[in-house]
Amino acid sequence: MKENTLIDQPAINQLVDHLFRHESGKLVAVLTRVFGSDNIDLAEDVVQDSLAEALTQWQYRGVPDNPSGWLFRVARNRSLNILNREKLQQKYSAEVRAGMLAGGSLESSLDLLFSEQEILDDQLRMLFTCCHPAISPDSQIALALKTLCGFSVAEIARSFLTSEENIRKRLTRAKQGIREAPIPFDVPAGGELHRRLDTVLSTLYLLFNEGYNATTGDDPIRYDLCGEAIRLAGLIERHPAIRDRSAVCALLALMALNASRFRARQDRGGRLLTMAEQDRSLWDRALIANGIDYLRRSAEEGADSVLGPVSASGADSVSRPVSASGADSVYYWLAAISAHHALAPDYASTDWTGILGLYDGLLRVEDSPVVRLNRAIALSMVEGPQKALYELDRLQEDTTLQTYPYLHSTRAEMYLRLEQFPAASACLEKAIACSTLEKEAERLRERLAFCREKIS
Repeated sequence: MKENTLIDQPAINQLVDHLFRHESGKLVAVLTRVFGSDNIDLAEDVVQDSLAEALTQWQYRGVPDNPSGWLFRVARNRSLNILNREKLQQKYSAEVRAGMLAGGSLESSLDLLFSEQEILDDQLRMLFTCCHPAISPDSQIALALKTLCGFSVAEIARSFLTSEENIRKRLTRAKQGIREAPIPFDVPAGGELHRRLDTVLSTLYLLFNEGYNATTGDDPIRYDLCGEAIRLAGLIERHPAIRDRSAVCALLALMALNASRFRARQDRGGRLLTMAEQDRSLWDRALIANGIDYLRRSAEEGADSVLGPVSASGADSVSRPVSASGADSVYYWLAAISAHHALAPDYASTDWTGILGLYDGLLRVEDSPVVRLNRAIALSMVEGPQKALYELDRLQEDTTLQTYPYLHSTRAEMYLRLEQFPAASACLEKAIACSTLEKEAERLRERLAFCREKIS
Protein backbone atom coordinates (compact mmCIF):
# COMPACT_ATOMS: atom_id res chain seq x y z
CA MET A 1 0.00 0.00 0.00
CA LYS A 2 1.29 3.45 -0.87
CA GLU A 3 0.82 4.96 2.59
CA ASN A 4 0.38 8.74 2.88
CA THR A 5 -0.01 9.06 -0.89
CA LEU A 6 -2.82 11.60 -1.09
CA ILE A 7 -5.00 11.34 -4.16
CA ASP A 8 -7.97 13.60 -4.72
CA GLN A 9 -11.43 12.06 -4.62
CA PRO A 10 -12.18 12.51 -8.36
CA ALA A 11 -9.04 10.52 -9.25
CA ILE A 12 -10.02 7.75 -6.84
CA ASN A 13 -13.57 7.72 -8.20
CA GLN A 14 -12.18 7.35 -11.71
CA LEU A 15 -9.91 4.48 -10.67
CA VAL A 16 -12.74 2.64 -8.89
CA ASP A 17 -14.99 3.12 -11.89
CA HIS A 18 -12.23 1.67 -14.06
CA LEU A 19 -11.95 -1.33 -11.73
CA PHE A 20 -15.72 -1.76 -11.79
CA ARG A 21 -15.65 -1.92 -15.58
CA HIS A 22 -12.71 -4.31 -15.71
CA GLU A 23 -13.07 -6.47 -12.63
CA SER A 24 -16.67 -6.52 -11.36
CA GLY A 25 -17.80 -9.09 -13.91
CA LYS A 26 -14.96 -11.43 -12.93
CA LEU A 27 -15.76 -10.99 -9.24
CA VAL A 28 -19.50 -11.53 -9.67
CA ALA A 29 -18.75 -14.67 -11.67
CA VAL A 30 -16.42 -16.25 -9.11
CA LEU A 31 -18.65 -15.22 -6.19
CA THR A 32 -21.68 -16.72 -7.92
CA ARG A 33 -19.73 -19.95 -8.09
CA VAL A 34 -18.92 -19.62 -4.37
CA PHE A 35 -22.47 -18.86 -3.21
CA GLY A 36 -24.39 -20.75 -5.90
CA SER A 37 -26.29 -19.46 -8.95
CA ASP A 38 -29.41 -18.76 -6.86
CA ASN A 39 -27.47 -16.09 -4.93
CA ILE A 40 -26.42 -13.70 -7.69
CA ASP A 41 -27.78 -10.75 -5.68
CA LEU A 42 -25.47 -11.67 -2.80
CA ALA A 43 -22.49 -11.89 -5.17
CA GLU A 44 -23.29 -8.42 -6.57
CA ASP A 45 -23.65 -7.01 -3.04
CA VAL A 46 -20.21 -8.31 -2.04
CA VAL A 47 -18.66 -6.68 -5.10
CA GLN A 48 -20.41 -3.36 -4.43
CA ASP A 49 -19.32 -3.44 -0.78
CA SER A 50 -15.72 -4.14 -1.82
CA LEU A 51 -15.73 -1.22 -4.25
CA ALA A 52 -17.25 1.04 -1.58
CA GLU A 53 -14.46 0.02 0.81
CA ALA A 54 -11.91 0.94 -1.85
CA LEU A 55 -13.45 4.40 -2.18
CA THR A 56 -13.25 4.92 1.56
CA GLN A 57 -9.85 3.43 2.38
CA TRP A 58 -7.84 4.65 -0.57
CA GLN A 59 -8.67 8.27 0.13
CA TYR A 60 -6.94 8.06 3.52
CA ARG A 61 -4.43 5.22 3.13
CA GLY A 62 -3.40 5.69 -0.46
CA VAL A 63 -3.91 3.50 -3.49
CA PRO A 64 -2.33 0.02 -3.27
CA ASP A 65 0.37 -1.05 -5.72
CA ASN A 66 -2.00 -3.66 -7.14
CA PRO A 67 -5.56 -2.21 -6.95
CA SER A 68 -7.14 -5.22 -8.70
CA GLY A 69 -5.44 -7.68 -6.37
CA TRP A 70 -6.52 -5.61 -3.36
CA LEU A 71 -10.13 -5.65 -4.57
CA PHE A 72 -10.11 -9.42 -5.11
CA ARG A 73 -8.60 -9.98 -1.67
CA VAL A 74 -11.25 -7.85 0.04
CA ALA A 75 -14.04 -9.61 -1.87
CA ARG A 76 -12.57 -13.01 -0.96
CA ASN A 77 -12.38 -12.05 2.72
CA ARG A 78 -15.94 -10.72 2.70
CA SER A 79 -17.22 -13.92 1.14
CA LEU A 80 -15.29 -15.93 3.74
CA ASN A 81 -16.97 -13.99 6.55
CA ILE A 82 -20.39 -14.59 5.00
CA LEU A 83 -19.79 -18.31 4.62
CA ASN A 84 -18.57 -18.59 8.21
CA ARG A 85 -21.79 -17.20 9.61
CA GLU A 86 -23.82 -20.09 10.91
CA LYS A 87 -27.12 -18.78 9.59
CA LEU A 88 -25.75 -18.66 6.06
CA GLN A 89 -24.20 -22.12 5.89
CA GLN A 90 -26.75 -23.05 3.21
CA LYS A 91 -25.08 -20.55 0.89
CA TYR A 92 -22.12 -22.84 0.30
CA SER A 93 -21.95 -23.90 -3.31
CA ALA A 94 -21.74 -27.63 -4.00
CA GLU A 95 -18.07 -27.21 -4.95
CA VAL A 96 -17.15 -25.49 -1.69
CA ARG A 97 -18.94 -28.21 0.31
CA ALA A 98 -17.21 -30.94 -1.72
CA GLY A 99 -13.80 -29.39 -1.10
CA MET A 100 -14.40 -29.25 2.64
CA LEU A 101 -15.75 -32.81 2.80
CA ALA A 102 -12.53 -33.93 1.07
CA GLY A 103 -10.59 -32.57 4.01
CA GLY A 104 -9.84 -29.06 2.81
CA SER A 105 -10.54 -25.88 4.76
CA LEU A 106 -13.00 -23.22 3.72
CA GLU A 107 -10.07 -20.87 3.15
CA SER A 108 -8.25 -23.32 0.86
CA SER A 109 -11.45 -23.98 -1.09
CA LEU A 110 -11.89 -20.26 -1.68
CA ASP A 111 -8.25 -19.82 -2.65
CA LEU A 112 -8.71 -22.43 -5.37
CA LEU A 113 -11.89 -20.77 -6.70
CA PHE A 114 -10.15 -17.37 -6.72
CA SER A 115 -7.23 -18.64 -8.81
CA GLU A 116 -6.68 -16.95 -12.17
CA GLN A 117 -7.66 -19.93 -14.36
CA GLU A 118 -10.79 -20.64 -12.34
CA ILE A 119 -11.89 -17.00 -12.65
CA LEU A 120 -11.52 -17.20 -16.44
CA ASP A 121 -13.61 -20.36 -16.52
CA ASP A 122 -16.20 -18.81 -14.20
CA GLN A 123 -16.83 -15.99 -16.65
CA LEU A 124 -17.88 -18.52 -19.28
CA ARG A 125 -19.99 -20.33 -16.69
CA MET A 126 -21.67 -17.03 -15.84
CA LEU A 127 -22.39 -16.25 -19.49
CA PHE A 128 -24.04 -19.58 -20.11
CA THR A 129 -25.93 -19.49 -16.81
CA CYS A 130 -27.46 -16.14 -17.72
CA CYS A 131 -28.48 -17.57 -21.08
CA HIS A 132 -30.35 -20.62 -19.75
CA PRO A 133 -33.64 -21.33 -21.60
CA ALA A 134 -35.52 -21.20 -18.27
CA ILE A 135 -35.00 -17.43 -18.48
CA SER A 136 -37.00 -15.49 -21.05
CA PRO A 137 -34.92 -14.42 -24.08
CA ASP A 138 -35.39 -10.70 -23.41
CA SER A 139 -34.10 -11.17 -19.86
CA GLN A 140 -31.09 -13.35 -20.66
CA ILE A 141 -28.97 -10.69 -22.35
CA ALA A 142 -29.99 -8.03 -19.83
CA LEU A 143 -28.83 -10.24 -16.95
CA ALA A 144 -25.52 -11.06 -18.64
CA LEU A 145 -24.82 -7.40 -19.38
CA LYS A 146 -25.63 -6.44 -15.79
CA THR A 147 -23.79 -9.17 -13.90
CA LEU A 148 -20.87 -10.08 -16.13
CA CYS A 149 -20.23 -6.92 -18.12
CA GLY A 150 -20.92 -4.29 -15.46
CA PHE A 151 -23.60 -2.42 -17.43
CA SER A 152 -25.89 -0.09 -15.52
CA VAL A 153 -29.66 -0.37 -15.93
CA ALA A 154 -29.61 2.87 -17.94
CA GLU A 155 -26.96 1.52 -20.33
CA ILE A 156 -28.87 -1.70 -20.89
CA ALA A 157 -32.06 0.26 -21.54
CA ARG A 158 -30.32 2.32 -24.21
CA SER A 159 -28.90 -0.83 -25.81
CA PHE A 160 -32.39 -2.30 -26.10
CA LEU A 161 -34.05 1.04 -26.97
CA THR A 162 -36.46 0.59 -24.06
CA SER A 163 -37.18 2.06 -20.61
CA GLU A 164 -35.15 1.51 -17.45
CA GLU A 165 -38.27 0.17 -15.73
CA ASN A 166 -38.58 -2.55 -18.38
CA ILE A 167 -34.98 -3.58 -17.80
CA ARG A 168 -35.46 -3.74 -14.01
CA LYS A 169 -38.42 -6.05 -14.54
CA ARG A 170 -36.39 -8.25 -16.88
CA LEU A 171 -33.56 -8.53 -14.37
CA THR A 172 -35.98 -9.45 -11.59
CA ARG A 173 -37.62 -12.12 -13.76
CA ALA A 174 -34.23 -13.53 -14.77
CA LYS A 175 -32.96 -13.92 -11.21
CA GLN A 176 -36.28 -15.42 -10.17
CA GLY A 177 -36.00 -17.92 -13.02
CA ILE A 178 -32.52 -18.96 -11.87
CA ARG A 179 -33.75 -19.51 -8.31
CA GLU A 180 -36.83 -21.48 -9.32
CA ALA A 181 -35.25 -23.73 -11.98
CA PRO A 182 -32.67 -24.09 -10.31
CA ILE A 183 -29.99 -23.44 -12.90
CA PRO A 184 -26.53 -25.00 -12.43
CA PHE A 185 -23.53 -22.70 -12.64
CA ASP A 186 -21.68 -24.42 -15.46
CA VAL A 187 -20.92 -24.45 -19.18
CA PRO A 188 -23.39 -26.94 -20.68
CA ALA A 189 -22.41 -29.72 -23.05
CA GLY A 190 -23.63 -30.99 -26.42
CA GLY A 191 -26.78 -29.56 -27.93
CA GLU A 192 -27.62 -27.54 -24.82
CA LEU A 193 -24.40 -25.55 -25.23
CA HIS A 194 -25.21 -24.64 -28.81
CA ARG A 195 -28.80 -23.72 -27.95
CA ARG A 196 -27.49 -21.04 -25.62
CA LEU A 197 -24.62 -19.88 -27.82
CA ASP A 198 -26.67 -17.40 -29.88
CA THR A 199 -27.68 -15.46 -26.78
CA VAL A 200 -24.13 -15.51 -25.43
CA LEU A 201 -22.81 -14.06 -28.68
CA SER A 202 -25.59 -11.43 -28.75
CA THR A 203 -24.48 -10.31 -25.29
CA LEU A 204 -20.86 -9.95 -26.40
CA TYR A 205 -21.95 -8.07 -29.53
CA LEU A 206 -23.90 -5.56 -27.41
CA LEU A 207 -20.92 -5.24 -25.08
CA PHE A 208 -18.59 -4.44 -27.98
CA ASN A 209 -21.11 -2.01 -29.49
CA GLU A 210 -21.41 -0.08 -26.23
CA GLY A 211 -17.65 0.31 -26.25
CA TYR A 212 -17.41 1.16 -29.95
CA ASN A 213 -20.20 3.77 -29.82
CA ALA A 214 -20.57 4.65 -26.15
CA THR A 215 -23.96 6.01 -25.08
CA THR A 216 -22.75 7.69 -21.88
CA GLY A 217 -19.64 9.30 -20.42
CA ASP A 218 -17.05 11.74 -21.69
CA ASP A 219 -15.38 9.39 -24.17
CA PRO A 220 -17.29 8.22 -27.26
CA ILE A 221 -15.11 5.08 -27.40
CA ARG A 222 -14.74 2.78 -24.38
CA TYR A 223 -11.78 0.60 -25.25
CA ASP A 224 -12.10 -1.47 -22.07
CA LEU A 225 -15.55 -2.75 -23.07
CA CYS A 226 -14.40 -3.60 -26.58
CA GLY A 227 -11.37 -5.43 -25.23
CA GLU A 228 -13.49 -7.39 -22.77
CA ALA A 229 -15.91 -8.46 -25.51
CA ILE A 230 -13.05 -9.64 -27.73
CA ARG A 231 -11.41 -11.49 -24.83
CA LEU A 232 -14.61 -13.33 -23.85
CA ALA A 233 -15.40 -14.20 -27.47
CA GLY A 234 -11.89 -15.60 -27.77
CA LEU A 235 -12.46 -17.79 -24.71
CA ILE A 236 -15.60 -19.19 -26.33
CA GLU A 237 -13.89 -19.77 -29.68
CA ARG A 238 -11.12 -21.75 -27.97
CA HIS A 239 -13.48 -23.78 -25.75
CA PRO A 240 -13.10 -27.48 -26.69
CA ALA A 241 -16.85 -28.16 -26.44
CA ILE A 242 -17.72 -25.72 -29.26
CA ARG A 243 -18.22 -27.82 -32.41
CA ASP A 244 -19.45 -25.23 -34.92
CA ARG A 245 -17.36 -22.08 -34.55
CA SER A 246 -18.74 -20.26 -37.60
CA ALA A 247 -20.80 -17.68 -35.69
CA VAL A 248 -18.08 -17.13 -33.07
CA CYS A 249 -15.46 -16.60 -35.78
CA ALA A 250 -17.81 -14.21 -37.59
CA LEU A 251 -18.25 -12.15 -34.43
CA LEU A 252 -14.51 -12.08 -33.82
CA ALA A 253 -14.03 -11.00 -37.45
CA LEU A 254 -16.48 -8.14 -36.97
CA MET A 255 -14.81 -7.02 -33.76
CA ALA A 256 -11.29 -7.17 -35.20
CA LEU A 257 -12.23 -5.28 -38.37
CA ASN A 258 -14.02 -2.54 -36.43
CA ALA A 259 -11.29 -2.33 -33.80
CA SER A 260 -8.72 -1.85 -36.57
CA ARG A 261 -10.03 1.71 -37.00
CA PHE A 262 -9.70 2.76 -33.36
CA ARG A 263 -6.64 5.02 -33.75
CA ALA A 264 -8.27 6.91 -36.62
CA ARG A 265 -11.76 7.39 -35.16
CA GLN A 266 -10.99 10.50 -33.08
CA ASP A 267 -9.08 13.71 -33.66
CA ARG A 268 -6.73 15.15 -31.04
CA GLY A 269 -9.65 16.84 -29.31
CA GLY A 270 -11.50 13.56 -28.95
CA ARG A 271 -14.10 14.38 -31.62
CA LEU A 272 -15.37 11.38 -33.56
CA LEU A 273 -14.39 11.34 -37.23
CA THR A 274 -16.51 9.91 -40.00
CA MET A 275 -15.15 7.17 -42.24
CA ALA A 276 -14.53 9.79 -44.93
CA GLU A 277 -12.48 11.94 -42.53
CA GLN A 278 -10.30 9.17 -41.10
CA ASP A 279 -6.61 8.80 -41.90
CA ARG A 280 -6.48 5.24 -43.20
CA SER A 281 -2.75 5.02 -42.65
CA LEU A 282 -3.65 4.76 -38.94
CA TRP A 283 -5.82 1.68 -39.49
CA ASP A 284 -4.28 -1.43 -37.94
CA ARG A 285 -3.39 -3.69 -40.87
CA ALA A 286 -2.59 -6.64 -38.59
CA LEU A 287 -6.09 -6.47 -37.09
CA ILE A 288 -7.61 -6.22 -40.57
CA ALA A 289 -5.73 -9.34 -41.65
CA ASN A 290 -6.83 -11.04 -38.44
CA GLY A 291 -10.45 -10.10 -39.13
CA ILE A 292 -10.27 -11.40 -42.69
CA ASP A 293 -8.81 -14.65 -41.41
CA TYR A 294 -11.66 -15.06 -38.89
CA LEU A 295 -14.15 -14.27 -41.66
CA ARG A 296 -12.67 -16.96 -43.86
CA ARG A 297 -12.76 -19.46 -41.00
CA SER A 298 -16.41 -18.59 -40.43
CA ALA A 299 -17.16 -19.24 -44.08
CA GLU A 300 -15.32 -22.56 -44.03
CA GLU A 301 -17.10 -23.81 -40.91
CA GLY A 302 -20.58 -22.58 -41.86
CA ALA A 303 -22.33 -25.07 -44.14
CA ASP A 304 -24.22 -22.43 -46.13
CA SER A 305 -21.63 -19.64 -46.19
CA VAL A 306 -19.78 -18.54 -49.29
CA LEU A 307 -16.77 -16.22 -49.13
CA GLY A 308 -15.18 -14.56 -52.11
CA PRO A 309 -11.47 -14.99 -52.86
CA VAL A 310 -9.72 -12.95 -50.21
CA SER A 311 -6.15 -13.43 -49.13
CA ALA A 312 -5.73 -13.96 -45.39
CA SER A 313 -1.99 -13.31 -45.47
CA GLY A 314 -2.36 -9.56 -45.06
CA ALA A 315 -4.55 -6.65 -46.02
CA ASP A 316 -2.06 -5.29 -48.53
CA SER A 317 -2.27 -8.44 -50.63
CA VAL A 318 -6.08 -8.52 -50.83
CA SER A 319 -7.16 -8.32 -54.43
CA ARG A 320 -10.93 -8.41 -54.09
CA PRO A 321 -13.38 -7.50 -51.33
CA VAL A 322 -15.36 -10.01 -49.34
CA SER A 323 -18.83 -11.16 -50.38
CA ALA A 324 -21.30 -13.38 -48.55
CA SER A 325 -24.27 -15.38 -49.74
CA GLY A 326 -26.68 -17.56 -47.82
CA ALA A 327 -24.94 -17.07 -44.48
CA ASP A 328 -27.22 -17.46 -41.48
CA SER A 329 -25.13 -15.45 -39.00
CA VAL A 330 -25.87 -11.77 -38.50
CA TYR A 331 -22.22 -11.26 -37.56
CA TYR A 332 -21.06 -12.81 -40.84
CA TRP A 333 -22.96 -10.25 -42.91
CA LEU A 334 -21.87 -7.37 -40.67
CA ALA A 335 -18.25 -8.53 -40.81
CA ALA A 336 -18.42 -8.78 -44.60
CA ILE A 337 -19.67 -5.17 -44.71
CA SER A 338 -16.82 -4.09 -42.41
CA ALA A 339 -14.36 -5.96 -44.62
CA HIS A 340 -15.50 -3.93 -47.65
CA HIS A 341 -14.68 -0.73 -45.74
CA ALA A 342 -11.40 -2.10 -44.37
CA LEU A 343 -10.11 -3.20 -47.76
CA ALA A 344 -11.00 -0.04 -49.69
CA PRO A 345 -7.74 1.93 -50.23
CA ASP A 346 -9.62 5.22 -49.74
CA TYR A 347 -13.17 6.41 -49.12
CA ALA A 348 -13.83 7.18 -52.77
CA SER A 349 -13.00 3.58 -53.68
CA THR A 350 -15.59 2.08 -51.33
CA ASP A 351 -17.75 -0.51 -53.08
CA TRP A 352 -21.11 0.88 -51.98
CA THR A 353 -23.03 -1.29 -54.43
CA GLY A 354 -21.49 -4.39 -52.85
CA ILE A 355 -22.22 -3.06 -49.36
CA LEU A 356 -25.85 -2.34 -50.28
CA GLY A 357 -26.18 -5.90 -51.53
CA LEU A 358 -24.80 -7.21 -48.25
CA TYR A 359 -27.33 -5.12 -46.31
CA ASP A 360 -30.08 -6.65 -48.43
CA GLY A 361 -28.77 -10.07 -47.41
CA LEU A 362 -28.56 -9.00 -43.77
CA LEU A 363 -32.21 -7.92 -43.82
CA ARG A 364 -33.17 -11.48 -44.68
CA VAL A 365 -31.45 -12.61 -41.47
CA GLU A 366 -32.36 -9.67 -39.21
CA ASP A 367 -34.95 -7.15 -40.35
CA SER A 368 -34.53 -4.51 -37.64
CA PRO A 369 -34.93 -0.70 -37.65
CA VAL A 370 -31.22 -0.17 -36.98
CA VAL A 371 -30.22 -2.41 -39.91
CA ARG A 372 -32.61 -0.48 -42.17
CA LEU A 373 -31.13 2.79 -40.93
CA ASN A 374 -27.60 1.69 -41.84
CA ARG A 375 -28.80 0.29 -45.16
CA ALA A 376 -30.27 3.71 -45.98
CA ILE A 377 -26.79 5.23 -45.71
CA ALA A 378 -25.43 2.73 -48.24
CA LEU A 379 -28.50 3.36 -50.42
CA SER A 380 -27.77 7.09 -50.43
CA MET A 381 -24.28 6.40 -51.80
CA VAL A 382 -25.68 4.25 -54.62
CA GLU A 383 -28.98 5.91 -55.54
CA GLY A 384 -28.72 9.33 -53.90
CA PRO A 385 -29.89 11.02 -50.69
CA GLN A 386 -33.48 11.56 -51.84
CA LYS A 387 -34.07 7.83 -52.17
CA ALA A 388 -32.51 7.28 -48.77
CA LEU A 389 -34.73 9.94 -47.18
CA TYR A 390 -37.79 8.04 -48.34
CA GLU A 391 -36.59 5.00 -46.39
CA LEU A 392 -35.58 7.09 -43.37
CA ASP A 393 -38.95 8.84 -43.26
CA ARG A 394 -40.62 5.46 -42.96
CA LEU A 395 -38.36 4.62 -40.02
CA GLN A 396 -39.65 7.67 -38.14
CA GLU A 397 -42.88 5.76 -37.61
CA ASP A 398 -41.01 3.21 -35.47
CA THR A 399 -41.45 4.24 -31.83
CA THR A 400 -38.20 2.57 -30.75
CA LEU A 401 -36.22 5.10 -32.83
CA GLN A 402 -37.92 8.26 -31.61
CA THR A 403 -35.08 9.02 -29.19
CA TYR A 404 -32.32 7.40 -31.27
CA PRO A 405 -29.99 10.28 -32.19
CA TYR A 406 -28.46 8.52 -35.21
CA LEU A 407 -31.80 8.43 -37.03
CA HIS A 408 -32.15 12.20 -36.77
CA SER A 409 -28.47 12.93 -37.52
CA THR A 410 -28.56 10.62 -40.57
CA ARG A 411 -31.66 12.38 -41.93
CA ALA A 412 -29.86 15.68 -41.33
CA GLU A 413 -26.89 14.53 -43.42
CA MET A 414 -29.20 13.61 -46.30
CA TYR A 415 -30.82 17.04 -46.22
CA LEU A 416 -27.37 18.66 -46.08
CA ARG A 417 -26.35 16.78 -49.22
CA LEU A 418 -29.53 18.09 -50.87
CA GLU A 419 -28.72 21.60 -49.54
CA GLN A 420 -32.06 21.72 -47.76
CA PHE A 421 -30.67 23.51 -44.73
CA PRO A 422 -33.88 24.33 -42.78
CA ALA A 423 -34.90 20.66 -42.81
CA ALA A 424 -31.36 19.63 -41.83
CA SER A 425 -31.42 22.09 -38.93
CA ALA A 426 -34.67 20.66 -37.60
CA CYS A 427 -33.23 17.12 -37.69
CA LEU A 428 -30.02 18.21 -36.00
CA GLU A 429 -31.97 19.87 -33.18
CA LYS A 430 -33.75 16.55 -32.55
CA ALA A 431 -30.46 14.65 -32.64
CA ILE A 432 -28.87 17.03 -30.11
CA ALA A 433 -31.87 16.68 -27.79
CA CYS A 434 -31.56 12.87 -27.92
CA SER A 435 -27.78 12.68 -27.58
CA THR A 436 -26.38 11.38 -24.29
CA LEU A 437 -22.72 11.89 -25.22
CA GLU A 438 -21.22 15.38 -24.97
CA LYS A 439 -18.65 14.97 -27.75
CA GLU A 440 -21.34 13.67 -30.07
CA ALA A 441 -23.57 16.63 -29.20
CA GLU A 442 -20.63 18.97 -29.78
CA ARG A 443 -20.18 17.68 -33.33
CA LEU A 444 -23.91 17.98 -33.99
CA ARG A 445 -23.91 21.56 -32.74
CA GLU A 446 -21.10 22.36 -35.18
CA ARG A 447 -23.23 20.98 -38.03
CA LEU A 448 -26.22 22.95 -36.79
CA ALA A 449 -24.19 26.19 -36.73
CA PHE A 450 -23.12 25.48 -40.32
CA CYS A 451 -26.76 25.03 -41.37
CA ARG A 452 -27.89 28.22 -39.68
CA GLU A 453 -25.08 30.13 -41.34
CA LYS A 454 -26.27 28.86 -44.72
CA ILE A 455 -29.86 29.81 -43.94
CA SER A 456 -28.91 33.33 -42.92
